Amino acid sequence: MECFKNIWGSVDGQDVELYELVNDRGMRVRVMTYGATLIGVYVPDKEGKVQNVTLHLDTLEDYAAGHPFFGSVPGRYANRIRAGRFKLDGVEYHLAVNNGPNHLHGGIRGFDKYVWSAKTWYDSDSAAVEMSMRSPDGDEGYPGTLDVKVIYELTNKNELFMRYFAQTDKATVVNLTNHAYWNLHGCENPENELRPVENIMDHELQLCADNYLPTDADALVTGEILPVVGTIMDFTSPRKIGSMLEGITDGSAPEGAGYDHCYVVRKKDAEEEGFPGLSCAARVYEEKSGRVMTVYTTYPGVQLYTANYVSGLKGSHYIWNRWSGFCLETQNFPDSPNQVEFPCTVLRPGEVYQHTSVFCFGVNKSF
Repeated sequence: MECFKNIWGSVDGQDVELYELVNDRGMRVRVMTYGATLIGVYVPDKEGKVQNVTLHLDTLEDYAAGHPFFGSVPGRYANRIRAGRFKLDGVEYHLAVNNGPNHLHGGIRGFDKYVWSAKTWYDSDSAAVEMSMRSPDGDEGYPGTLDVKVIYELTNKNELFMRYFAQTDKATVVNLTNHAYWNLHGCENPENELRPVENIMDHELQLCADNYLPTDADALVTGEILPVVGTIMDFTSPRKIGSMLEGITDGSAPEGAGYDHCYVVRKKDAEEEGFPGLSCAARVYEEKSGRVMTVYTTYPGVQLYTANYVSGLKGSHYIWNRWSGFCLETQNFPDSPNQVEFPCTVLRPGEVYQHTSVFCFGVNKSF
């Protein structure tokens, strides 16, 4: 195992460091301190060809100019909070409203726009980079000074661990995730031609979830928890993402049509699979490359998002459009601070927020 570090540039006078974790099987992970952002996950296909399977931009300047949370850690609260308001211990807090009438991914300057601090370690079995930052009391309207730590760890088993920690000096709400967009075809054009990357409609997806959270016209949860059986939300058996979108991908579909929904992860300890204390949330298979991705998590939910609002983002040899990638954002439920029936997301002084998700990669395994 190896770990490399470079200075990639600067944002607002702060150096942004770029780290690369490398294992003995040819897998590489690249992450930068701006937004604790994952910018590269290079995994082999069934022929041994290694390619980046996460959507990314070419330069730090591209990221600083704004992007749809490609691989970043949104926060202090990932996903949406209705009207940017919630009550905690009898006090109503008002957050930045930045997504229609609602608050999304921490507001106008969320954690994705911070330059984090970093340190690394590695041994014969794994290599890791630990990112940390402090969110001050009142940041984007949230109460309490929050100390946050995110650890990316790559193992020799082609597992990418993402561990989240937080502590506060005042009661607050927290929901951390990584917003990576995946495409198991590979996210680069080997011919070095500027053209759209193949979309993810042929990816076979299985979600370990019997229920989901329906949404309103603003993509915010209604507070209901409904079964997926018999609906277009049902991925309990492996299905191609495109086949499930047939009803909303014709010419009458709105520009943003697609999935942007939180699923309730079926609570089943994955100890027999080598991940005690975690549950399997999802499995994805792409036939051409043979790549397989399996996701385990301690979180109660996973947000499936199919890049519905990505359009015309260009790199040197690629163009990202709608459905160029899919997100599996392991997280707490959206709008939990306003939904008493949802799992609690309140963090109090003396407590430690702690969650783990693992993205495991392999080849030549269908369902």
